[in-house]
Amino acid sequence: MVKSLEKVGEIIHYFTKISVAVVDVSSPLRLGDQIAIKGMTTNFEQKVGSMQIEGENIEEAKAGDDIGMKVADRVRKGDIVYRLVEQV
Repeated sequence: MVKSLEKVGEIIHYFTKISVAVVDVSSPLRLGDQIAIKGMTTNFEQKVGSMQIEGENIEEAKAGDDIGMKVADRVRKGDIVYRLVEQV
């Protein structure tokens, strides 16, 4: 089982106190997707547990959306968000 990375967005802001990243979405992203966030000093994986647009909870984000997403670790502006896709 091989996992490939598919770019789904880029971090444009990070709220330190509440551990929420603002993501400029470039490819559809759903609750429950397994993602990896990578950058100069960032490299971790997590499951998408919550997403919001302007305070409203959403289940799916589409290209062009700017979403707020709870993240497991610190991220930085410019970090890339990837969806992990399992290849059989």
